[in-house]
Order: sequence, then structure tokens, then C-alpha cells
Amino acid sequence: MHARVKNGKNGLDGRRLAAQRMKRILVHFRGQMDELLRPEGVTTAQLVMLKAILNEPEASGANLARACYVTAQSAQALLKSLEVGGWIVRSKDRVNDRILIAKLTPSGEELLETAEKLVRVIEKKLWQGVPEGDVSALNKTLERCLGNLES
Repeated sequence: MHARVKNGKNGLDGRRLAAQRMKRILVHFRGQMDELLRPEGVTTAQLVMLKAILNEPEASGANLARACYVTAQSAQALLKSLEVGGWIVRSKDRVNDRILIAKLTPSGEELLETAEKLVRVIEKKLWQGVPEGDVSALNKTLERCLGNLES
């Protein structure tokens, strides 16, 4: 199915198509990740949270929620499921005992290593035939678009 792109004087139709394709790529990527992760007993959302814990040791649940682009309530549900799964342990913060800090267990670290291999399989498929220069140009364009929305 090919979408017909109208080239209006400001090119908005082509830009909208680009945004729609980015969304479709993300949906396909996430679906394939969930499929590959299913035998490991983890979801992509849980994996993103594990990665955030790895990258932000001793972060609060609120900080982890922001890092994962989820609500605080969703973050708490993810953290609880990761704790039940044995991939993290939670303990009170040394400074503020109302804050729980998450730490990866050896099992959580092993899961992240396994998942990274699975991600590489999908990434290889995604970028097949795309020259590095095109990827670099795309990254610059997306960074500009992101900056436009964040300002």
C-alpha cells in the first residue's frame, strides 16, 4: 500500500506521512520486541524500566517514571512486577526513608544482556540497506524536530 503524497507549497502532507511512518516503525519494533521477549517472561515496558534503573542507579520511582515516559502509577506497577519477577530489589533511600530505591539483581542484569541481543536482531533488520550517512542525516532531522516540540 503506497500513500500518495501531495506536495503542497509547505510540504505538510509529506511531513505528516513521515510522522506516521515513524509511528508505524515504533509500533512494529515494539511488537517484535514483545514477541521476542515473551519467552523471557518480560515485556518491553518492563525492559525499558530495567534499563532506566541501570542508567540511573538510586533514582526514585518518580524519576524512573520520567525517564520511561510513563505516569508515576504505571512506574509503580512496573517496579512491582519487576520485583516480583526477581529482576530488582527495592530498599529505602538512605536520606529519605519514604523513597524506595530499585537495584538490579544478577537475574535482572542477565535479562538486560539477553534483551540487548534481541534488540540488535531487530535493529539489524530495521536498518538493512540504509547507508550510515542517511542514518546520520535522519538523526539530525529528528533532533531538530524534537527540539521544536520541547521548546
